[in-house]
Order: sequence, then C-alpha cells, then structure tokens
Amino acid sequence: MQEELQNVSKFYGVVIEFITNYSFQILGAIIIFLIGIFVSKYVYKLVVNLLKGRIDETLGDFIAHFVRFIIITMMGVLALGKLGISIGPFIAAIGAISLTAGLALQGSVSNFAAGVVLVATKPFKIGDTITIHDIYGEVEEIKLAYTVLVNEDKEQITVPNKYMIGDVLVNSFVHRIVEGSVGIAYDSDVPKAIETIKQVISTCKDISSKQEPIIGVENFGDSSVDIGYRYWVPTKSFFKTQYNINLKIFEALKVADINIPFPQREVNIIKQS
Repeated sequence: MQEELQNVSKFYGVVIEFITNYSFQILGAIIIFLIGIFVSKYVYKLVVNLLKGRIDETLGDFIAHFVRFIIITMMGVLALGKLGISIGPFIAAIGAISLTAGLALQGSVSNFAAGVVLVATKPFKIGDTITIHDIYGEVEEIKLAYTVLVNEDKEQITVPNKYMIGDVLVNSFVHRIVEGSVGIAYDSDVPKAIETIKQVISTCKDISSKQEPIIGVENFGDSSVDIGYRYWVPTKSFFKTQYNINLKIFEALKVADINIPFPQREVNIIKQS
C-alpha cells in the first residue's frame, strides 16, 4: 500500500512539475491555435464575399475553404513549435502521407481538378441536357467531384467529372432531338405524305417552337421511299412524345390513303430443259 502511495506521489509530482514548467507554453499554443481558427473563419467570409458575383459560387466556396485550411494548418504548426515540438519530422511525415494519399486517391484528385475546370469554363449548366459516353440526362447538380444527371425514367446518374474533360460532350440544352422515318410505297404521293407528317408534328404541344421540324425524303429503299423527320422535344418527355407522334403519323397516313408497304422480293424460277 505504501509503495502505491509513493508511485501516486511521484506521478503527482511529475504532473505538477510539467504544469509549472510548460503551462505558459501550453497556454500559448492553445491561444495561437484558437486565434488561427478565429482568423480562418474571418478570412473565409472575406474571400467568399470578395469572389461573390465574380466567379462561380461553387468554385468561390472551394477556394475559400482551401484558404481557411491553409491558415489553420499554419497556425497548428506554430502551436506545435510553441510547445517545443520539432516540426521538421512532422512536415516530413505530412509530405509522405500526402504523397501516399495522392497516389491512392489520384482518381478523386483528377475528378476535383476536372470539377474546377468545369466550373470555370461552364460548358453546361443546371437544366441543360448533355450526352457523354452514350449516357444522357438533364443536369441536376454540379459538384467538384461529380455531376448528377436525371433522365426521363427519373434515374439519377452520377458521372465523375474527369469524364467531362478531354472527351466529346454534347450539350443540347433543354431539348433532345428525335429522329424517325417511315417508308411509303413508290406510287404514293410523296409531297402529300411529307405534308401529312408535318401537320401531325406541328399539332403536338411538346414540340420545341424555337427549332423547326425537318421532314423530307431520307432514303430510297428496295420496297419504299423512306420519309425522315427530325424534331426537338424536352428531355423529360423524349420517349413519351416520340411514341405518341409515331402512332399519330401511322394513323394519319392511313387516313390519307398513303400505303406503308411490306418488304417485297420478286423471285423468278427458270426451268432448264
């Protein structure tokens, strides 16, 4: 029991000696770090207000957070120095950790870098319809690491931003183009068929009024003259509008007595004597 009391007494003495010798250093380190936190908050708000309206809000917020992180890191290093801790090995350790993390997270880093480029160059904005790697959708959200698209089926598609840079990206803004064709018999009235299809498309309320539909002879097939048509519809009603118009075109051509022929092949049998 007496030995335990002596150990407790020694520990108490060490604690008292440590507090006596290093209390001012500890207090100074805490004050330095608290000042760093306070200054970083002030600088963050200052940078946000300074960049507001001059650059994109997302990019401005990213820069402000980065500046705040740098300030807190610097004040943390000063606080460690106040405690008498050598910061040389600490900085070397941070460098090694950063290198390892950079190699492990190079995909994420490239996504963030691409996000900064996207925010700065603005090849598209929220509400636009883009197509990338055969994936299309309306832009719902633009983050520094990824972009969120939503298609007509209400599916949410997350695309890493690195795929948005250095590749072919199609921006059709609010609309998508619908391309279709229908074959009519060679003895049919082609101008009448074109006019019939034009009337059907023009009566659809979802068709874009800014871009005029294009209708004409697309191809001369083996059994039919193919009438092609192209028109623009909102992305969120692409398939719905396409299927509806195709049905109306089919019915309108029947009413106009324009024949849609079946594929035909003429076979001649030659008898050898």
